[in-house]
Amino acid sequence: MAAALHRVSLPGSMLQRGFWLYVWRIHVAGEVLLYVGRTGDESSAHASAPYDRFGQHLGRNKNANALKRNLQARGLRLEQIDAYDFVFHGPIFDEVDDLMAHKPLRDIVAALEKELAGALGQAGYTVLNAVNCRRPLDPDHWATVKASFAVEFPGLDQTR
Repeated sequence: MAAALHRVSLPGSMLQRGFWLYVWRIHVAGEVLLYVGRTGDESSAHASAPYDRFGQHLGRNKNANALKRNLQARGLRLEQIDAYDFVFHGPIFDEVDDLMAHKPLRDIVAALEKELAGALGQAGYTVLNAVNCRRPLDPDHWATVKASFAVEFPGLDQTR
């Protein structure tokens, strides 16, 4: 690859810690692949900013780079990708200070993550990751999330 000038623009809101949902849209060889994720740890009371997850997904830490691992499982290297789009919604909830307050918020966002991944697949998109969650879906939050992501992912608003 020849040296070239590149530009990335990040909104300041991407640095706000809290509970967010995000979708990576990966363009490679005329194909579009999606990866759905969220912030809000399972094992601690932390809810990171989208910026933190952005970098972790492309990094070397095998415990945090799920997007990279999913692409490698398809035989793709990160630098082979034509373009990455990072679409994020939130914060759905602000970060809280203790695990007891964190868990119910985490559970709501986890159910939204699963529903978003499923709805994108139902709308005909290729979603790289399977999201497992048995937590109940909050229909009011889902309506907001669905409407927000439908702006970027046409057809999502036609799903259940």
